[in-house]
Amino acid sequence: MLSHAENLGLATSPPYLAISSSSNANYVNGVNFASGGAGVFNSTNKDQCISFDKQIEYYSRVYASLVQSLGEAQAANHLAKSLFAITIGSNDIIHYTRSSSATKATNPQQQFVDTLIQSLTGQLQKLYNLGARKILFLGTGPVGCCPSLRELSKTKDCSAEANGASARYNEAAASLLRGMGERHADLRYAVFDSGAALLRYIDRPAAYGFTEARAACCGLGDMNAKIGCTPVSLYCANRTGYVFWDFYHPTEATARMLTATAFDGAPPLIFPVNIRQLSAM
Repeated sequence: MLSHAENLGLATSPPYLAISSSSNANYVNGVNFASGGAGVFNSTNKDQCISFDKQIEYYSRVYASLVQSLGEAQAANHLAKSLFAITIGSNDIIHYTRSSSATKATNPQQQFVDTLIQSLTGQLQKLYNLGARKILFLGTGPVGCCPSLRELSKTKDCSAEANGASARYNEAAASLLRGMGERHADLRYAVFDSGAALLRYIDRPAAYGFTEARAACCGLGDMNAKIGCTPVSLYCANRTGYVFWDFYHPTEATARMLTATAFDGAPPLIFPVNIRQLSAM
């Protein structure tokens, strides 16, 4: 998704690892901990990305730095006004969907989602303990409809299994945040149901200005989903007409539309408030 800072008229936050080694690192204007491929579980894409737990550890160092430079009270006040944008879970679900039937037999989908939420509960509580008071949670998209998982189906349909896991996870994450809000009177949050938002484009592409909602714009092989997007890949002629850019990710055109909904939309797609309302709180 496009930078939320951009939509708020702010500069894009720099990557933590790009500025953390600087002797005069400044975190007051924001910092980005995101790592492509990361999941709720540390085992997801292990050694290929920075896990969510590790990202939280990095944030704890930023918290300590802010307390040292601003003082505890001012740091707490600054962080209480800050927006913590979190999108996590899709990679865990994709890995589960691609796992063997034997693995799924010993770890049924509901059990898998329950374990995910159990981990996420501890992670979000850690962030709250470290000053997070405004949390934007971007739910997982309909990952079963991404070209990579569609390509596994003989009929090229969306994976009902993956989409089912996504829906369960999103619902449970919303419930988790609702519970946190009830326990912590000073917590504000917004949940974006990106799954439902993106399915609108996939189910009725022409109504939203798209011509292709199944295949990737960039890649090789069937649906451009056999081999990823590389310099030697094929590219679609008009990327604004495609919902998906590559194996898993939306095009910029799709991302802009999703971002607009998250910023200024209304329930049930973004709730209980939208991003613009959450930022103003």
